[in-house]
Amino acid sequence: MQSFDFQPTTRVIFGAGSLDRLGGLGKELGGGRVLIVTDPGIVKVGIVERAVQSLRQASLEVCVFEGTEENPTTRHVEAGVHFAKAQGEIDLIVGLGGGSAMDCAKGVNFILTNGGKMEDYWGMGKAVRPMLPSIGIPTTAGTGSEAQSYALIARETSHQKMACGDMKARFWVVILDPALTESVPKSVAAAAGMDAVSHALESYVSTRRNPVSQMFALRAWELLEGSFETSLSEPASVEARGKMLLGAHLAGAAIENSMLGAAHACANPLTARYGITHGIAVGLMLPVVIRFNGQRELYEGLTAHRARADRQGCVALLVDRVVRLKATAGLPECLRDFRIERGDLPLLAKEAAGQWTGTFNPRRVTESDFLQLYEAVY
Repeated sequence: MQSFDFQPTTRVIFGAGSLDRLGGLGKELGGGRVLIVTDPGIVKVGIVERAVQSLRQASLEVCVFEGTEENPTTRHVEAGVHFAKAQGEIDLIVGLGGGSAMDCAKGVNFILTNGGKMEDYWGMGKAVRPMLPSIGIPTTAGTGSEAQSYALIARETSHQKMACGDMKARFWVVILDPALTESVPKSVAAAAGMDAVSHALESYVSTRRNPVSQMFALRAWELLEGSFETSLSEPASVEARGKMLLGAHLAGAAIENSMLGAAHACANPLTARYGITHGIAVGLMLPVVIRFNGQRELYEGLTAHRARADRQGCVALLVDRVVRLKATAGLPECLRDFRIERGDLPLLAKEAAGQWTGTFNPRRVTESDFLQLYEAVY
């Protein structure tokens, strides 16, 4: 069997209403003054107020930074650090929201404890000092950031995404509360869910896959594939939303123990250049990348649980299932829907070829291959 190094360090609490445990958990971690990193949308729906009340009931002081936006940049992290320093000594950080809020919380933790700027932590293991204990609370079933030691922060000027990772940046505790995803708009839930699906499928076949990562990815796919449609058509279903939330978390754990692939390499330039929501961008590219990889032995474990799967047709079966999930969610199929000029595709291909995630694709992808992938979706 393939060698691996599995280091589970995060406590995971799952269940409807588990947000109410935040205060007690914060106290267990030694919190005195807690910084919540979130965004205005989470404040607006009242989730932040519930978190604040739980912390204050545990006699903890709380301050809220709500300056996070989608695809956080170095500017958002710097603003969060400035805000935190103005509050006095922070001893616990809570990332509350989608992946952007949780990534920004990790970024703030890096700078608040180790100084410098985000570029200093691009890569893995660059933090030399201890980091603050932290709690991650996702409010969407998407990125799985709460399961990862990396913060994805873009440079403010170029919007180039930097993967800044360190084992010390992991959340000490994760709260998975399905009740928090009920207020998510359908369009947001659809994009986030497709992001989670792409994480499960790409991490399952990445060149760094191993028995642990594939275990997480397979279970994530089973949960996501089986609940995606119901979670969108019946948003009041706590069971469906719970399966999506847990599936997204397990897919994030799969990434943490392996890596991603060419669909993400293609998606990042689309987000950086055209502002296409990440989940939509990666969903555009995922079916053609699966076809491109096309090796039966890579994907057959993902379709074995379906009665009509067969060894010869598992790739086609998987592509068909992803396409049907996208159709149910109303996600777009073509790049031209975003007014992207065909003449832009060579530049996109060049940028995709420079993405780190593409180097872990199970089939080598050249700049010419990336161009063909974009052409296939145009």
